[in-house]
Formats: sequence, structure tokens, C-alpha cells
Amino acid sequence: MTTSATAATASGVVKAKQSLPARIAARAGGGALRVFLILVGLFWLMPTVGLLLSSLRSPSDIASTGWWKIFNEPSQLTFHNYSNLLDNSTITDSLLSTVVITVPATVLVVAIGSFAGYAFAWMDFPGRDWWFMVVVSLLVVPVQVALVPVAKLFGEIGIFETTVGVITFHVAFGLPFAIFLLRNFFAEIPRELLEAARLDGAGEIRLFTRVVLPLGGPAIASLGIFQFLWVWNDMLVALIFADSKHPPITVALQQQVRQFGNNIDVLAPGAFVSMVIPLAVFFAFQRQFVSGVMAGAVK
Repeated sequence: MTTSATAATASGVVKAKQSLPARIAARAGGGALRVFLILVGLFWLMPTVGLLLSSLRSPSDIASTGWWKIFNEPSQLTFHNYSNLLDNSTITDSLLSTVVITVPATVLVVAIGSFAGYAFAWMDFPGRDWWFMVVVSLLVVPVQVALVPVAKLFGEIGIFETTVGVITFHVAFGLPFAIFLLRNFFAEIPRELLEAARLDGAGEIRLFTRVVLPLGGPAIASLGIFQFLWVWNDMLVALIFADSKHPPITVALQQQVRQFGNNIDVLAPGAFVSMVIPLAVFFAFQRQFVSGVMAGAVK
């Protein structure tokens, strides 16, 4: 009885020390909080749903009523806009140009960042810490500051308004974050594991490919998703450095608005397709993304 009374008293003291918001949060931690989060998620997805439904309506319906009217008149649904999109060579070519830019820029950043991150984490060379500080300092350099000097440099070496120039710019500005992220992740790998592999005769290349890369998979996947989304959705760099005859999708859609202000039957499906592809990439690697973001949070 004494033990039970003591436990009850201690529990009452703990509850008394909790603030009112903490008690409300504890009681709402069940169904009410889940319902609230679901509503927030649906509200966040509303623009995407609106764009999808608008892409499935005719231009006259879009001009006369809002996209929510489709729930009362399902007959408005049509895939004619997507047929027009496939017949629009500017949009289809821009999608191909975006893939040609995004995939190499992502692969190069991940590959170079992985090698450099491993070198900064586990290899000894003169000035290692100073060089890493230089890399970290580059994180604060805004893209806008480098646009004019880099444009002049690319013009002198002949890669201005080329796909190579856009890829080079994205790789250059993506590497500081990639090296910083992967170096910190690789540094958390137990030293004993690497030393055991070295005792077994593993060299640096084999150690990197057989031990470090498998353990760093979540961080590498997170980096790849970040880089892919940044390059795919970029408009500023593409607007300045990309080939004006073969622009990426972001620039192509902007040019469509400027030239044909009311061709919503092409703009709506084009915008939705350009948004669906990075969303598909994100959801395909969402587990690795979450693992990489949470890496190091719990020991």
C-alpha cells in the first residue's frame, strides 16, 4: 500500500509540474492530432490537385469556372490537353533537355562529393582541415553573386548557353553542400570497422566501395534527391546559361506564357508533368531520404 501511494503521489506531482500546453498535447496525441495532420497534408496538396484537374479541363471550362466545378460536372474531364502537349515540340524537347541537364548534374555531384567526403573524413593529407574550412565557407556564397563573373568566364571558354555550361554551374555550386553533408556522415562510421577492413588487406578504393558506400547509402540518397530537385526546378541558372534553342522545362513554360498568354491547355499539363517527375523521384526514395535526414539524430 505504501509503495502504491508513493507511486500515485509521484505521478500526481509529475502531472502537476506539466504545463497546460504539454497536458493538452499529451491528450491530443491520438486520433485528434492525426486528423489535424491529415487535414494539413490535404491542404498542402490542394494546389497540386487543382493543377491536375485544370490540366484535364478544356480551355473554355477553365476560363469560365474554377477547377472545383469538375466534381459537379465530371463530363469536363478530357485528355485532349495532354494530346496537345505531346504535339508541342517545344515542351517535349524541353523535358528532354531538363533530363539531359539534371541527371549528369546529380550523378557528378553525388560521385565527386562521395569521394571528397571520404577523403576529408578518413584520409590524412596536408591542409585537410583548412581545405574543408574553405569548402564550408563556400556554402554561404549566393548563386546570384557568381552569375556575372561565371557568365563572362563561360563566354571566354566557349560554353556559355550550352548544356555543358549549365551542368558545370550546377555541379560547382552543388559540391560544397555535398562534401559537407557526406563528410560529416562518413565521419560517424566507427573507426574500428575501417581498421578491421584495413587489417584484412583492403585498400582505400576497396574500403570506400565495400564499406563506406553501403553504410552511407541513406545520406547519398538524400543528397541525390536534394540535388535532383534543385536542378530540375531551377529557372534562374537555366534562364541565363542554357541554350535558348533547347531550354529546360522551367524556361520553356515561362516562354510559353510570354508568347501565348492564354494557352492554358498546354501550360497546365506541362506544369503538372514537370512537377510529377520530381515528386515520383522523391516518393521512390523516401525511405532512404528519411534515413539520411535522421542519421546521427539518435545514437
